[in-house]
Order: sequence, then C-alpha cells, then structure tokens
Amino acid sequence: VAFGSANKRDFGGGDWRDILAGVDAAAKAAPIDVARLGLMGHSYGGFMTMWGVTHSQRFKAAVAGAGIANWISYYGQNGIDQWMIPFFGASAYDDPAIYRAASPIESIKAAKTPTLMYVGERDVETPAVQSVEFWHGLRAMGTPTSLVIYDGEGHAIRKPENQRDQRARTVAWFERYLK
Repeated sequence: VAFGSANKRDFGGGDWRDILAGVDAAAKAAPIDVARLGLMGHSYGGFMTMWGVTHSQRFKAAVAGAGIANWISYYGQNGIDQWMIPFFGASAYDDPAIYRAASPIESIKAAKTPTLMYVGERDVETPAVQSVEFWHGLRAMGTPTSLVIYDGEGHAIRKPENQRDQRARTVAWFERYLK
C-alpha cells in the first residue's frame, strides 16, 4: 500500500526513477550494451514510454502502445476517468497544474528518441487521440516517429493479424534504430 501510495501526485516521477534504477542494476549484473537501449510499454507503460522519451535521451528507440500524452485532455476523453482522482488528488478541472506536470506533451521539445506508437481505434481506456497528439508533437520537433491505429481494436490488440503486424513493426523499429 505504501509503495502504491508513493505514486500519488507523482505520475512519471518515482516510476521513472525506478525504471532507470532497474536499468542501471541490470547493466551492472549482465552484459547489456547501454548504448543500445530500447524502451517499450503499453497503457500505463505506454504513458511511461512517452514520459521516458521526453525526459531522457538514454534510450535509442521506443515503442509506446496505447499511451497517455496529455492528462488534462485524457481526463475528458476516456471512459474510466474516476480512477484518476485518488492519484492526482483532485479532478483535472480543480487542479490542472498537477495533470499538466505529469503530461509528456508538456516536455515534447526534449524528445529526440525515435518513437513508434500503436493504439486501437476503439480504445476507450486510452483513446487513439492521445497517441495522435504525441505523434503530432514528435513530428513537429523533427523526431523520427510512426503511428499505427488498428481498425476495430480496443485497448488490447486482439485480432491475430494485428498482433502479428504490431510485433513485426516493433521488431523492425528496434532493428532500425538499435541496429
């Protein structure tokens, strides 16, 4: 409970420090080429991937699935918004500053990592417009990016042909940028 509570009003902060500490520990324990690190996640992990590429150049390629780029717009777009209030301490209308501080789009100018994004067209948990907004921001910054919106898919990519496509695109993206 205490560990979970540490995330309150700090989305992206402590999580990111934990990820970096985990990467550091793994690099000390195993033969990892730290010059060729990739970052990938889906849903909250997609948000953390977006957060990561806007807060570090440590990763050389990233794949964000169904991520959240802008917590304020997300608050009004998603179908599951009540879960956020206990973590942010208030609604996006009552305390927009805390939502802005946790939004990767607010730091888009720092993004340099080539980032592939994918999302289901019918995703109500993390609507496709979140990925579109981030993709648009990366393009505006001149950061290599690609976006795939899977027709008829929701939060999880379930159709076997789309699963195969998503995996192939992910592998090709990492092959291209991590060599």
